[in-house]
Amino acid sequence: MKLSMNVTSTFHGTALNDITVAKDVGFEGIELQSPKLWRYLDAGYTPASLLPHLEGIEVSGIGALQEDEPEAFRAEAEKLARVGQIVGAPCMQMCTGPVDVTVVQDFRAGRLADDDPRFRGLLGRSDKEVMEGTAKNVALAADIAADHGLDLFLEPLGWAPVHHVDQALRILDMINRPNARIVVDFWHFWVTGSTPEEVARLDKDLISAVHVCDGLPVPAGEVPDQGVSRNVWTGGGSIPLQEWVDAVKATGYDGWYCSEIFHDRSAELDFHLVAQTLLNEMRILTA
Repeated sequence: MKLSMNVTSTFHGTALNDITVAKDVGFEGIELQSPKLWRYLDAGYTPASLLPHLEGIEVSGIGALQEDEPEAFRAEAEKLARVGQIVGAPCMQMCTGPVDVTVVQDFRAGRLADDDPRFRGLLGRSDKEVMEGTAKNVALAADIAADHGLDLFLEPLGWAPVHHVDQALRILDMINRPNARIVVDFWHFWVTGSTPEEVARLDKDLISAVHVCDGLPVPAGEVPDQGVSRNVWTGGGSIPLQEWVDAVKATGYDGWYCSEIFHDRSAELDFHLVAQTLLNEMRILTA
């Protein structure tokens, strides 16, 4: 396996700063993400200008495409795939939506007005509509990724209508795209009731990446909110990380393991300290 730094590990950094830190502490790869990428490009730089900085480190993936209205979704997919192709990413990440957890919370509480402009996706639709609508988006994203030589990895978000690994696997069957896979994200899987035993039964060829992350229990009946549940140091939460890593290893998967963290306190610390500590933890977990 290979170890990659997701840019949440240096939460308040810039695209170039993240690459430098990942290389300095010894990560083999980096998972590049918006909005940092878009800030860099919006400042007038080109994707190609990243290439000299990426010498000596691999781009393990690029993200994150988020479900949106059709035109905006297609445009974002094209943009992300183009950048991914230039920087040498092997795969592009897609998250199920809505990505804004407050939309789901407001919908559940009956506060989401009909004229609310925020993207609500397939909230309130039947299971059939949810699966077919999401599958349509995943198929489109996979085709756009393939046009640029990339795979697609699907990440079902814990608060979205498509949130469980079983749903993700059903969608992959529905669309039958050879370049479409999933990411095993410990928090999203754990918070929606998946278990290490279920992970161990996955086909290793369907796994594109592993997000090593932690979390705290979500009270029964509440919408999983990563701003609350994931606000913990990796190893300081309730997810039995070694069990999850061992479950992934049991599949035979030996690809990218990627650090991912949403912890307010560590985000204010020295970037190198946080990144190095996360890397050391991942080295121990995957040894």
